[in-house]
Amino acid sequence: MFENLSSRLQTVVNRVRGTGRLSDENISDAVRDVRRALIEADVALPVVKDFVDKVRARALGAEVSRSLSPGQVFVKILHEELTSTLGQGAVGLDLRHQPPVIIMLAGLQGVGKTTTAAKLALHLRRSKRRKVLLASLDTRRPAAILQLEQLARQVDAGFVVTDPDSSVVSIARRAVAQARSSQADVLILDTAGGTRFDQELLDELRDLHDEIAPNETLFVVDSMAGQDAVNVAAAFGEALPLTGVILTKADGDARGGAALSVKAITGQPIKFLGIGEEITGLEAFHPDRMASRILGMGDVLTLIEEIEQKTDHQKAEQLAKKVRQGRGFDLTDLRDQLEQMANMGGMGNLLEKLPLPGNINTDKIAEQIDSRTIGRQVAIINAMTLHERKFPKIINGSRKRRIAQGSGQAVQDVNRLLKQHGQMQKMMKRFSKGGMKRMMKGIPGL
Repeated sequence: MFENLSSRLQTVVNRVRGTGRLSDENISDAVRDVRRALIEADVALPVVKDFVDKVRARALGAEVSRSLSPGQVFVKILHEELTSTLGQGAVGLDLRHQPPVIIMLAGLQGVGKTTTAAKLALHLRRSKRRKVLLASLDTRRPAAILQLEQLARQVDAGFVVTDPDSSVVSIARRAVAQARSSQADVLILDTAGGTRFDQELLDELRDLHDEIAPNETLFVVDSMAGQDAVNVAAAFGEALPLTGVILTKADGDARGGAALSVKAITGQPIKFLGIGEEITGLEAFHPDRMASRILGMGDVLTLIEEIEQKTDHQKAEQLAKKVRQGRGFDLTDLRDQLEQMANMGGMGNLLEKLPLPGNINTDKIAEQIDSRTIGRQVAIINAMTLHERKFPKIINGSRKRRIAQGSGQAVQDVNRLLKQHGQMQKMMKRFSKGGMKRMMKGIPGL
């Protein structure tokens, strides 16, 4: 997310940092470039104007002229104004209510509401230790009801059986009653959404809100919608007393205009970002960290939190113990590592959170190790016998052909995976023999 905007703003930042003294002229040039970058990122024009006016006023003021490093101050101004536009501090869900806490999701069809409902349920179960119940109110699409039921089983959440012939309000009332009787902590309501907003849909949602009085009303919006997202946000914001926003498909949007616009339009904070198709792909939104990411400063704090939440610590400790004892790194271990990476949102998600130099093309690196590549590699390992995974040297030509056929891949893909595993095995062996210690000793000053 934000790749285009980030690239343009980093160019402005690098140019300003290299300036010993900032004048009215080069500040005006920098601000003009910032404005152009925001417009190309599909940020709403009123938001662009407000942002640029604030940056220009602060940059031309005494704040920069009195500084010994005006370039750094300009970067600081950009960071603070981006943070302010995105929403200041992180705002989580308000769960301080008598159970069940009712969360209502609203948004157009196709933005990912149903998947988001399941992602949110998993987040509440794992991070907050809450018992969650899911209910579909999308009587217009029976397939959506079935999808949510399947996802509920996947995330180990309860599900309210929905009768498509019932009214939305009666289904919601029954869901609340079931949540109370089953002692659920949270009830998530997945509402219907049209292909475009119309008065009938908004009236239905307004009536539902008045009847159920949810504790949280979250507007779910596709981050790739651009200016359309702004118009939809405005309509939903007028119809419902929203309490927050969830941006979906954030990894698919290189521009990021919706994120910078939707908070200003709705007046409500962005609470979560939906990343990828994996059910674990939901992360809390931190405006200051996102501003750092846009300006190429990385987001190490979120990366650490994701590793803490999504890593299987037991498997990690078992692998570390194996390496320390010199017992080798087999293909089952490699599969575990690949699955952990996929669970983290893939290489692209990891790279964008690291403060890497601007000349490193993270997109190219991510393309080489994307989630589909990881999936294919896992399929190859799954097509092997347990004996082959433990002793890969026995995999000869006929075994390779059988594995390739069983995984639906080419023999060359099997060879490539075995070569990658061999390289990792050598590296692990060096670590087990104190190779890391010797390597650190060879670095001057350590």
